[in-house]
Amino acid sequence: MSQQLGGQPILILREGATRSRGEEAQNNNFAAARAVAAAVRSTLGPRGMDKMLIDGMGDITITNDGVTILKEMDIDHPAAKMMVEVAKTQDDEVGDGTTTSVVLAAELLKNAEGLLAQRVHPTVIAEGYIMAAAKALTILEGIAITIKPTDTAMLKKIAGTALTGKNAEVQMDHLSDIIVKAVVSVTDQEGKADLAHINVEKKVGASADDTELVEGMVIDKERLHPSMPAAVKNAKILILNAALEFKKTDVNAKINISTPGQAQAFLEEEEHMVHVMADKVSGSGATVLFCEKGIDDVATHYLTKAGILAVRRVKKSDAENLARATGATIVNSVDAITPKDLGTAGLVEERKVSGDEMIYVSKCKNPKAVSIIVRGGTEHVVDELERAIHDALMVVSVVVDGKKIVAGGGAPETELSLRLREYAASVGGRAQLAIEAFAAAMEIIPRTLAENAGLDAIDILVDMRAAHEGGKKTFGVNVETGKPSDMLKAGVVEPLRVKTQAISSAAEAAVMILRIDDIIASSKAAGPAGGMPPGGMGGMPPGMGGY
Repeated sequence: MSQQLGGQPILILREGATRSRGEEAQNNNFAAARAVAAAVRSTLGPRGMDKMLIDGMGDITITNDGVTILKEMDIDHPAAKMMVEVAKTQDDEVGDGTTTSVVLAAELLKNAEGLLAQRVHPTVIAEGYIMAAAKALTILEGIAITIKPTDTAMLKKIAGTALTGKNAEVQMDHLSDIIVKAVVSVTDQEGKADLAHINVEKKVGASADDTELVEGMVIDKERLHPSMPAAVKNAKILILNAALEFKKTDVNAKINISTPGQAQAFLEEEEHMVHVMADKVSGSGATVLFCEKGIDDVATHYLTKAGILAVRRVKKSDAENLARATGATIVNSVDAITPKDLGTAGLVEERKVSGDEMIYVSKCKNPKAVSIIVRGGTEHVVDELERAIHDALMVVSVVVDGKKIVAGGGAPETELSLRLREYAASVGGRAQLAIEAFAAAMEIIPRTLAENAGLDAIDILVDMRAAHEGGKKTFGVNVETGKPSDMLKAGVVEPLRVKTQAISSAAEAAVMILRIDDIIASSKAAGPAGGMPPGGMGGMPPGMGGY
């Protein structure tokens, strides 16, 4: 880029740098954002399709989870990356609604493009969008329904809505039951559910019907020795964060042995030290030992003789969840072990699952940590089931915390569209145009649900508007009948926070992209040979794969 000054061009950017400004920059950004949304739009709703993603190593992912698709896509354009961030934020905050947030942001930009063509200033559009988003959140609060966290029937419906449209849908009742029980188990007295205390283990084999909830912990380890008991009933559990092995000195030391007897005495003393450690474990009354550190062969021998089931090298997170599940206290020194530190479980056993040994700690009284074993016929099925279960766990925990839900099926978006149009008329001025554009963008959700189900989107939208103008606020797209119906009665419900987060993040991203009128790109360093071809990913407009 150069600036003319007294007939002499002045270069201020490095050679190879590019700059696009004004309409060119905006159109470039809008096209990139729309391309991202187009990639995930067909996955929305109960009749959404799946995507097959193949990475550079040839690994295959089959999913219709919006954020997974966007993370796997090799996106290079900065505006497109901002759309991916919208999905990531949605996933981190509430776990579901990732596709909704991206599709909404793209539709807001598409409608803004129409206003820009009418010479409405970007700042005016941005201000209108911010006003509309704030009003939308207020309207959503007004139509939200408060539920009790103890209403397990409603929580199952929420889990079911999150699972719908994914491969988990066939086993929806079974999985919804597992998900609600798991979240209720780890919810504290203040109504906060920490999902870190739900351990999800994947095992290929059997079918999704065999997915189970263990009221306790499942550790992907095996017992130390085959002679140890394979099952212990009414187990007393010790969790140790110290090694059961001969302690080596921290400093370099040399031991001079001058006679054979001294060597034997040294080895016997080593063994005696480990024997004393093992005796302290068995003397506490423990029948099961989980150790975060190592256990050597000598200690294994004495523990086996004492009839203790021992597991070593247990992950720190698993040890903490074991403590929560069994009521044990993690002991950091062998000398500090007392019977009070022991936890209890009705049954600890080693089971073979798909050819691998796993330790099941089950039948715990009031466990504060639980495990879900995800099963499925193939690796791809198990991976997609795990993603579906993650989303459902998140939305149920969000409802247990926030206690507010809204109807699904595009009902809240249709209601917002109508109410925001009324609000726009009361605002007046140029901002009215932006608020009306925001209101029109809301209808992209019911429109997409209808299109993905193979229905006539125009007919559905007309019927939906008529229903909502008649006061039927919970009416949404029924993909079975092709007509609007009461989503609340149909059990299609979502957390309020999923909607508020989607609208907030979509509006913020749209406003940020809208306000950009200049793109200055530095020259890129030469990449590795065989990189992305010019023009980026196939099927995307210029600007997605490079700019």
